[in-house]
Amino acid sequence: MFDYLTKNLNRIFDGLRKKGVLTEDDIKAALREIRVSLIEADVALPAIKHLVEQINIKALGSAVLASITPGQMIVKIVNDELILMLESSESDLRLSFPTPVVFIMVGLQGVGKTTTAAKLALRLKQKHKKKVLLTSTDTRRPAAKKQLEILGKQIDVQTSSIIEKESAIETTKRALIEARAGNYDILIIDTAGRLSIDEDLMAELKEICDISKPQEILLVADCMIGQDSVNVTKAFYELVKLTGIILTKTEGDARGGAAISMKFITGCPIKFIGTGEKVNDLEEFRAESIASRILGKGDIVSLVEKMSEVIDEKESEKLAKKIQKGSFNMNDLLSQLRTMKRLGGIGSLIGMIPGFGKLKTSTDQIKQGEEIFKRQEAMILSMTNTEKLNPKIINPSRKNRIANGSGTSIQEVNKLLKQHLEMCSMMKKMSNMDFSAAKKLGSKFMK
Repeated sequence: MFDYLTKNLNRIFDGLRKKGVLTEDDIKAALREIRVSLIEADVALPAIKHLVEQINIKALGSAVLASITPGQMIVKIVNDELILMLESSESDLRLSFPTPVVFIMVGLQGVGKTTTAAKLALRLKQKHKKKVLLTSTDTRRPAAKKQLEILGKQIDVQTSSIIEKESAIETTKRALIEARAGNYDILIIDTAGRLSIDEDLMAELKEICDISKPQEILLVADCMIGQDSVNVTKAFYELVKLTGIILTKTEGDARGGAAISMKFITGCPIKFIGTGEKVNDLEEFRAESIASRILGKGDIVSLVEKMSEVIDEKESEKLAKKIQKGSFNMNDLLSQLRTMKRLGGIGSLIGMIPGFGKLKTSTDQIKQGEEIFKRQEAMILSMTNTEKLNPKIINPSRKNRIANGSGTSIQEVNKLLKQHLEMCSMMKKMSNMDFSAAKKLGSKFMK
């Protein structure tokens, strides 16, 4: 989502870091470039003005100009100001209310409200152990209710039954009765996509909110709409008093300005970001993490959280013992490749890995990397059990058989074996760690 802004800011900061001493003119020139980068990233002008003014005040202070590393001090100031603009004391979901707690999903057409409703339901079920009921009041899009029903079955969450020709208001009333009778903790109401100028649909939304008295009214917004994001948020905020925002399509080629603009202009907290099309591709929005990603510093907190969702304690202990012994065979490498796949592949992780944020990674490059993963998995599966446990025995004849069996080349087999040797070398360096340290590493960063 922030690739464009990250690339430009890092170019500016790299120039500042190369200078041993910064003058006021250097800082003013850098601020002009920062302003241009924010404009090009579709950040709203009031937000740009505020951010640049705050950076300017702090950057021209004696602590920066006299610093041994003034360039790094500027980066810290920008980081701190981005956090202040993005953070909110109300970012947590409002769950401490009498049940059923009602969430309403609102937004324009085509932003992914229905999929996001399912993603949120899955998160509430898995992380908060809540019993969730999903219902759709979208009578305009023929397949909307059926889509939600299919998604509900996919994540094993109950959806309200579909009754033909039932109005949105009638569906809302019925869902409330069903949620109370079934002792549901959460009722998520998916509403019809609408344009802010559509008075009938906006009036319908207002009535749904009046009837259901929701604790959360969440605007689902496409982060690729740029400057229009502010107008959209304002329209809904003024009508129904939004409690939060969920940004979707953040994995696409967006410029990132929507997140900064929507939060700054309305004060409405961003609660989640959708990172892909799968039902588990929903992350909590953390100001510190997002600021870190914008500045190309990675996001290790989100990375570890993402890993902890797919790796269990037993697997962590198993890996820790292997680290301690300094052993790592092809079965272990296969496990690592499959973990990457479960985490969403290269595309969903690259912005989280410290140092990788500066890389210009195109969609084609990401696809190419994920294709390599598939071919490596095929090569390992073409090995015998003996070869997996002891790759040193793989001679030219065996390499030829593995290549033929996996539809790859001998050169690719050689690269895989080299990769395995490098990982073995790394394991040997870690082998003098005590078990508790190894286990900690296994449970966090080596999953």
